[in-house]
Amino acid sequence: MDDIEIITNKKLELEIIAHGESHSVCNVLRKFLMEDDDIEYAVYGIDHPIVGEPIISIKAKRTKNPKKSLLNASTKLKEQSEEFKKLVESISS
Repeated sequence: MDDIEIITNKKLELEIIAHGESHSVCNVLRKFLMEDDDIEYAVYGIDHPIVGEPIISIKAKRTKNPKKSLLNASTKLKEQSEEFKKLVESISS
């Protein structure tokens, strides 16, 4: 990600712009967020397929922290990406 811009930062809601990202990263983050029992919903949209920036909206349940859930999802994405990279490197040797 080039940069993250916070649009909405409330107790249970977080909305960010993920500058420089595409459907690939945003869709995986959304998937991991929806696997989190603390998240009510996680969605993203890109207004224009060529020049649009993804906007990710997250709503947490009860008194949970959506920033913490986003950090957990990002960590999971990083770990799985590193694991996939190792698999690819093992078959290209």
